[in-house]
Amino acid sequence: MSSEAIDTLTLNIYDLGKTMQSLTRRAELEYSAEVDVLIQTNCRGSVRIERLLDGILDFCFDADILLLYKKLCRYYFNIDPVATVSYINFYREMWDSDSSEITDE
Repeated sequence: MSSEAIDTLTLNIYDLGKTMQSLTRRAELEYSAEVDVLIQTNCRGSVRIERLLDGILDFCFDADILLLYKKLCRYYFNIDPVATVSYINFYREMWDSDSSEITDE
């Protein structure tokens, strides 16, 4: 592989990383607002909560979004503990290399 090709590949990877970072920050803002409203209004709708958990889970590689996921799991636990445990396990299967992380702050 030529050095020009390596430079192009490096730039493409860098651009991809910047795009992912931007998308993650946008997701954090939008999901945070939805979670806050859900909690403030004491929403107990499983479909709505689980839709949010499903969406947030895709971004749980990010520490700030993981905190949001934990916040929503704690809230949902009082509504449906069995489903919440499933979501904790989904996180562990998808992202966790150390399964104690979901319970730590």
